[in-house]
Amino acid sequence: MANIRSAKKRIRVTARRTEINRARLSRVRTFVRKLEDAIAAGDKTQAQGAFKSAQAEIMRGVGKGVMHRNAAARKISRLSARIKRMAAK
Repeated sequence: MANIRSAKKRIRVTARRTEINRARLSRVRTFVRKLEDAIAAGDKTQAQGAFKSAQAEIMRGVGKGVMHRNAAARKISRLSARIKRMAAK
């Protein structure tokens, strides 16, 4: 356990930020899950709408620092490709 006052404060701040960041990441995962459910159902229009909202949420996660920008770009690209494959079928 920390003895120095600044170290104790850092522990408190870190705990608060961790909770906020977990909530943000959970929100991103929820939007991605909704998109994946739409893709699994085979509903292209619903999937495209879910993709727009998921893409915005992923990029918001990047802006807030809970996701790396390259990881987010990769995820968006792969989700987009899955939607395009739906159209080809």
